[in-house]
Amino acid sequence: MSQHKIIYDTDPGVDDAMALVFQARHPAIELLGLTSVFGNATIQTTTRNARFLAGRFAPGVPVAQGAAAPLKRIAPDPLAWIHGDNGLGNIALDMSGAATLDERPAHRFIIDAVRAHPGEVTLVAVGPLTNLALALADDPQFATLVKQVVIMGGAFGTDGVLGNVTPAAEANILGDPDAADRVFGAQWPVAIVGLDVTQRTIMSHDYLASLRERGGAAGQFVWDVSRHYEAFHEESAQLKGIYVHDSSAVAYVLAPHLYSTRRGPVRVLTEGIAVGQTIQKPATMPVPAPAWDSRPACEVCVDVDVDGMLALYEKTILGTL
Repeated sequence: MSQHKIIYDTDPGVDDAMALVFQARHPAIELLGLTSVFGNATIQTTTRNARFLAGRFAPGVPVAQGAAAPLKRIAPDPLAWIHGDNGLGNIALDMSGAATLDERPAHRFIIDAVRAHPGEVTLVAVGPLTNLALALADDPQFATLVKQVVIMGGAFGTDGVLGNVTPAAEANILGDPDAADRVFGAQWPVAIVGLDVTQRTIMSHDYLASLRERGGAAGQFVWDVSRHYEAFHEESAQLKGIYVHDSSAVAYVLAPHLYSTRRGPVRVLTEGIAVGQTIQKPATMPVPAPAWDSRPACEVCVDVDVDGMLALYEKTILGTL
């Protein structure tokens, strides 16, 4: 029996695609479904990409289309200069084997799957958190049946890292800060894998080339899909490789011992020049903070065993676990 039943809430996205291959290749993960959301591209594009990825790497796994825009804001522009015009690094997409699109909206798919497997489902969310917020609004009690929620998003100031799209905000949280604040305050266990650890975790050019040479079709795909993405990183951050964002959330599910966390409630700023900023009140902080104190604690990742994470991804792609 698989150890982790996962619904993957995603806005594919190059790093989303790399994280999907990671999940599909790992024997301890059972993918129950992919739910699409706006973010790296429009909802039409991210849904198509999710169907392509599921059909190629996780045959039989359904895809449900999710939110096209934030709860209270206008959808952001697609990030073509980062993820390519098609969201997947401008690789050719053969849709002949694409996954079936479920008739339900993503938030309803999530609720139904969790209620079908109470206490067993992990939600891995690596885009704006709109679908999760909509599920909470539709069925507030279902949150108590979720095993855990693992989010790639946010930044908490470790080593001075506070944002990657503004000085104060990370892209997924800024995509829908209202939704993020609701998700972080709900009655389910939340772990946040943010820039504090994902920007420390770098897949070098040579690492990616090694996956291409030794990883068969999966390794070749990881190489192909990351070419445009690596060029962006070299231009924007002078990096000979790529930051490992979404796959880090998957690694946390599989191997939480690779991460050090800090416990405490988290709020998201929903207005002002720092909109999208994520702020934790550590559990060790004794002073009253009413805006935080009534909310459940989240686990925020503040350190990572980089070599261990990269080895886990490599062994998964190579099939040598």
